[in-house]
Amino acid sequence: MMKLSTKGRYGVSAIYDIAAHCDKGPVSLRSVAERQGISDHYLEQLMGHLRRAGLVKSVRGAQGGYILAKDPKEITVGDVICIMEGPIAPVGCLLSKKKDDKNYCPKSPTCVTRNVWARVGESISKVLDSITIAELCQGNKDE
Repeated sequence: MMKLSTKGRYGVSAIYDIAAHCDKGPVSLRSVAERQGISDHYLEQLMGHLRRAGLVKSVRGAQGGYILAKDPKEITVGDVICIMEGPIAPVGCLLSKKKDDKNYCPKSPTCVTRNVWARVGESISKVLDSITIAELCQGNKDE
């Protein structure tokens, strides 16, 4: 079974929450944690990844919190997943062609199914990259 870790899922939830609630100013970590059901401590770690990647900015002070560093139309679910999880690859051998890499598979040059997994990974990436955070926010308003 191929599945995302909580890092990826919660990272998308956190970015969505900030985008959906930033019209009132910076969004506190605690309010995101409460609404999304994520522990404050874990969310703080995730926000560090998102901040270093340039997707969010922290605002200090009594009314501080987090804001998006980019327009939600410019941030895709794929951006967040790649920051939190790394490259999308259903099998490790797609990540390396070098023999000294831990993901290298000696069967890669002649593997019959490698192209199948590459196409699966490309399809997943294409879908994730086609969904913006703005679309997630808009979709939630329609419900």
